Order: sequence, then structure tokens, then C-alpha cells
Amino acid sequence: MKTSDFYYDLPESLIAQTPVEPRDSSRMMVLHRDSEQIDHQIFRDIGDVLQPGDCLILNNTKVLPARLYGISETGARVEFLLLNQLDERDSPVWECLAGPGKKAKAGSKFSFGEGILHGEVIEVRDDGNRVVRFSYDAPSFYAVLDQIGEMPLPHYITEELEDPDRYNTVYAEHAGSAAAPTAGLHFTPELLQRIEDSGVKLGYVTLHVGLGTFRPVKSENIADHVMHAEHYAMPEETAQLLRETRTRGGRVIAVGTTCVRTLESVMAQHGSMQACEGWTDIFIYPGFEFKGLDGLLTNFHLPESTLIMLVSAIYGHEKTMHAYRTAVAEEYRFYSFGDCMLIV
Repeated sequence: MKTSDFYYDLPESLIAQTPVEPRDSSRMMVLHRDSEQIDHQIFRDIGDVLQPGDCLILNNTKVLPARLYGISETGARVEFLLLNQLDERDSPVWECLAGPGKKAKAGSKFSFGEGILHGEVIEVRDDGNRVVRFSYDAPSFYAVLDQIGEMPLPHYITEELEDPDRYNTVYAEHAGSAAAPTAGLHFTPELLQRIEDSGVKLGYVTLHVGLGTFRPVKSENIADHVMHAEHYAMPEETAQLLRETRTRGGRVIAVGTTCVRTLESVMAQHGSMQACEGWTDIFIYPGFEFKGLDGLLTNFHLPESTLIMLVSAIYGHEKTMHAYRTAVAEEYRFYSFGDCMLIV
């Protein structure tokens, strides 16, 4: 298939700039795979679609305030965006985006937050990303980020976010992402409790979201695109829940594309759901044979992105593009702070 097969026309006015309040008041398009029926609901009513015995799998990664502004020894100002942590020692090493790149050559040193944090570029990779070793005088690197870092909102969000926590899910636990697993932003603690009380089980995995997931597909043939690797972890408690759900005939519904990639990576590498962790560069597009899930909750994604390709693999290409055209006609809100669709 061609990248252009996944294009749709989106008016700029439908790109959500701010999150709705409360979280669970967003709209939800429900896509029924068997009947091809499309329903329009409010997210807080998701329990009406779920069934006792189902399980929801959620990504409990936490977005870091990963945007840093540094000053070099020569006075040059450079913006760094943390992508993946490569080394967890006292002087952590991170893969970063840096701009302007010509000011961040190998060997360049920078200070951040008036000297609270220091960094040295130790490698410039072929893709232009920088590998930076940081040093600091504080209880932890994350404490420094909380003090001087900024939340890395996507480029299409131009309004300032009043509450940085709004770009994290209410169940975010493990810091390490450069972007939010946005399908989970719709949940409130109260809604999660109601879902559990209804007989639906909740399970958690961790996949630290890197910006590689959002990089444009530049190849004409989608099969030629190469994904960047992201780190994931499947705990034993969740693996056991997944096995039990399948045994009793319940449905496994992934909350977000990151959970899809985690579940299918585990199945691809181990053949069954088991506790494990590692790196995945799995690329899911139409023709993919799913082994780890039965449904998906996800936001509306950018045209020609790997994310809309993943959704098309689950729901079908023509039906997915029709659903997107319907969402535009119905004036759903798109992207990170937008509405969502539930495929069951």
C-alpha cells in the first residue's frame, strides 16, 4: 500500500488545542466490527459498550518535562528534547533531538537552568539525533527535570497548557515518555472504578513513547518505513490477566496504539503472554495478523501516519478512512487533546 492511501482532509479548526473538562466528557465514536455500525457516544458511557469479563490494558508511562533549553560554552542557545534513556547511571545518557543542530556538535558542552544541570554531546548519530551525557547536583535527574524542564506538547498544539498534569493520564506512574499515550487521557479515577465495579478487569503495561512513533512516513511504499525502537515492560500480573481473560472468553481491549504495540511485540517475540521487557520497533499496518487483542480505544491520528495505519490494520483500511471522514463531518475534535474512537 502507498502512504497516500492514508490521507484525509482535516480542517485546522478541528485540531483540539486544549483538553475538555472533565476528562471523561469527550466524545467517543464506537465502531462495531461485526455489523459495521457506527455509534456516537460520550466517553463516560464506555461501560455501556464493555462487557463483564473484558479487560482493558492501559499504558502507565509518564511524560517527562523533557524539553530543555541550554546555553553552550560559546553562548549559543540550543533546545534539547529527551527521547530515550540509554544509560541509568548517576550521569544519565539520553538520546535527544537538538536544534539548531549545528550548535550541538560532538564534544559541545551546555548548561541548563543557570547551571542546575550540565550536558555534553558525546555522539551525533546518522539520523541527526544527539547522545548527551548529563550531570547534576540534586537528589535525582527527574527532580531536576521537574524544576527546569517543560512539557513537550506536539507541534500542532499552539496554545499553552495551563496544567502540565493534563498531558498525563491519571494512572501515569513510570517516567520516561516524550509524548503522552493520549487514548488514556479520557479516564478519570472515578470512571476507572466504575469500570472495575462492572466486572471489567484493568491491566497495566509500560511503553515509553518516543517521537519516532510520530515521524512522518516518507517512503511511497509503507512497507519500506522503519520504526524507531521504544522500551516496553509487561509485568507478570498483567500477563496473567491476559491469559485468564482469553481462557474465559473475554475480550482484550488495548487503550491506545502503544498498548497494541506492546501486546503484539510480546506475542511476536515469545508466542504467549508472559512477563518480559525489551525494545520494540514493530510496525503494524494492514495485513498484520493480530494475536494479542480484540479491540482498541484510540484518538484520531494524523493523516499518513503510522498510527492511522495501525488502526487500519485492526478495523480495515476502507472502513477506517470512512470513519475518519465521518468524524470530520460530525466535527469530532482531533489529535492529542481530541475525542476518541472505540473499535470492538
